[in-house]
Amino acid sequence: MTTDQPLNTSKSLVPSLIYAALTTSIVSSLGMLLVPSIASELDVSVSAAQWMLTVNLLVGAVATPIMGRLSDGRNTKRLLLISLAVILVGSIVAGSAPTFGVFLVGRALQGLTYGIVPVTIVLARRHLGGAGRADPAISTLSVTVATGLGLGYPLTGILASMLDYRVAFWFAAVFVLTAIVVVWKWVPSDGEAGTSRPFDTPGAALLSVGLAGLLIAVSQGSHWGWLSVPTIAAIVIGAACLVVWAVVELRSRDPLINLHVVKTPDVLLANLTAISLGASMYMSLSTISIIAQAPESTGYGLELPLFWAGFVMLPLSVGSLVGNRFVRRLGPGSMTTMLPAGSSLMAASALMIWLTNDHLWEILVGMTLFGLGMGSAYAAMPTLIARNVAVFEVGSAVSFNQVLRTVGGAAGSAIVGSILAASPGKSGITASLAVAAITATAVCVALVINQVRVARKSAHGV
Repeated sequence: MTTDQPLNTSKSLVPSLIYAALTTSIVSSLGMLLVPSIASELDVSVSAAQWMLTVNLLVGAVATPIMGRLSDGRNTKRLLLISLAVILVGSIVAGSAPTFGVFLVGRALQGLTYGIVPVTIVLARRHLGGAGRADPAISTLSVTVATGLGLGYPLTGILASMLDYRVAFWFAAVFVLTAIVVVWKWVPSDGEAGTSRPFDTPGAALLSVGLAGLLIAVSQGSHWGWLSVPTIAAIVIGAACLVVWAVVELRSRDPLINLHVVKTPDVLLANLTAISLGASMYMSLSTISIIAQAPESTGYGLELPLFWAGFVMLPLSVGSLVGNRFVRRLGPGSMTTMLPAGSSLMAASALMIWLTNDHLWEILVGMTLFGLGMGSAYAAMPTLIARNVAVFEVGSAVSFNQVLRTVGGAAGSAIVGSILAASPGKSGITASLAVAAITATAVCVALVINQVRVARKSAHGV
């Protein structure tokens, strides 16, 4: 199958890819809500249990650019099936783990979920033909994670509170198994589509070590101490490897990620927005998760039971779905303007949650606005990227954007952890929400200024 095939080659292609992409949401929802349960059931401290998030994030950040580069080659459907199979094994291992060490192995294998969305985007671009025909599918796939989280979190809370945390992992395993069947049956084979360029092993190794170092530092810095030897060593090693990686990639004929393409204005804009909004979003969401479950005696908690705590994320799902539909109705020409528009809604939401979070309805309204903003901004990012790079580089370029979202999210979570460690209680919660709101507002202002600058250039024919 070639990239010029019409849309009707497979009517079930897009729904099948969306279903596969939902595995990212289902597995991601097995995170923050279950940390206390894992600590209790497997007899480890809460700080140790946090490694279930760190190891999953770490493997995801390393695997995503590699999966993105491989997806630009041939047999992308096979890559998707193999990745889903690894995630299935990880879910089974985590669900049946007798010890915390074995459980972490399962969570590490589940880390491949972060690379699923870029692979599905490559398949959509390849099988739907030109970039214009693929734009709606790409924008939908890009917000599938946010949309699915609003469904995954409530389901995780229900299963874990009524039954056991293991049931939640077994449910994930069943879902991934059905995704494998759907992809195998309804996603067309690639045939000779794609390229057969040599794989950039040095680039992959340097990027993996660099990302691992920085993510370990930001994830564990609040526990180890930001000025401790392990934290500083991880930062230095990670930063050094990333600098060397950039030099190697710029000189390579077949780089893992083409950094020359990344410098394209629209691609650079999407990537800078990804890391900044990723940080702001995770700062807000992780803080809201704490507020939802904290006792009322803390002065800020809503004391929701685990069964209901997950439902706080449901408006995020609804909002992102509506936002994505709105972007699709506006058409391809709206993608550049949707970045500042979406970021404006996210900034408004972050500000609202910072200033008004005493009642559940206030948080639910804020989450709805957050979802609308995410559905708009996150739908635009991969579409802008796919439109500005060659077909054989879509996977690596989109996966790099996904990695930046992940790194931003990790940094945001680490910032919240550090603030709460330094200032536990209501003052720390308020400070965390304030930093999230200021970050989102700064991104919004920068995007609006850029939009005005571009409009002026166009008006003057520059």
